[in-house]
Amino acid sequence: MENKAKTTTYTDYGLLQTPELYEYLLETSVYPREAKPLKEIRALTSTHSQSFMGAAPDSGQFLAFILKLINAKKTIEIGVFTGYSLLLTALTIPDDGKITAIDVDRSAYEIGLPVIEKAGVKHKINFIESQALPVLDQLLGDPANKETFDFAFVDADKENYKNYHERVLELLKPGGVVIYDNTLWGGTVAMAEELVPEGRMMVRDVAIEFNKYLGTDGRVQISQVPLGDGVTICRRL
Repeated sequence: MENKAKTTTYTDYGLLQTPELYEYLLETSVYPREAKPLKEIRALTSTHSQSFMGAAPDSGQFLAFILKLINAKKTIEIGVFTGYSLLLTALTIPDDGKITAIDVDRSAYEIGLPVIEKAGVKHKINFIESQALPVLDQLLGDPANKETFDFAFVDADKENYKNYHERVLELLKPGGVVIYDNTLWGGTVAMAEELVPEGRMMVRDVAIEFNKYLGTDGRVQISQVPLGDGVTICRRL
């Protein structure tokens, strides 16, 4: 019952054919392997008025898979919210790993912070309350930071995804990976314009342009996957 009570938000915008199929995926493959601290932070997130902004648990599982696959140790996260993906990253990377976490809203981060502290991984996290672009520019101002990050996760203001991409590529090592969330925007990227809900139109147009931009970026190898609200994985060449 605990898990089922927390899935409606993800089902609402999931891209699978039916809520039942998505529920099957979660119950069979995701929840049995989801760490207890992640369940706790997901439950806390469900009480937030903007709980839809939380990372989908199936996307989180995929994130952890990639982190392990590339042996990530030094990472950056742009857009933290209550910290589900941040906690997942902290639990996955080595004990001496480091995460630079950037978000404009510390109050949302503090919702999940007690769970992060209880899980014993807060020492891996450098949380910075700020717009992301100034922090990225500050990092790039020190040549020692360039090409030193193994991984980046971006789930923030979609209008700046292209700006983030340009800076993140300078921070990533060759072979490093960046994952962008919400790149299918509820499937609206493939809808006729007149069928798109008014509240989704602006970001839908931004997502379409960003997807085209990544599709022609020869600096990265990409794969767009219909997990959650759509994620795009870019590996720096």
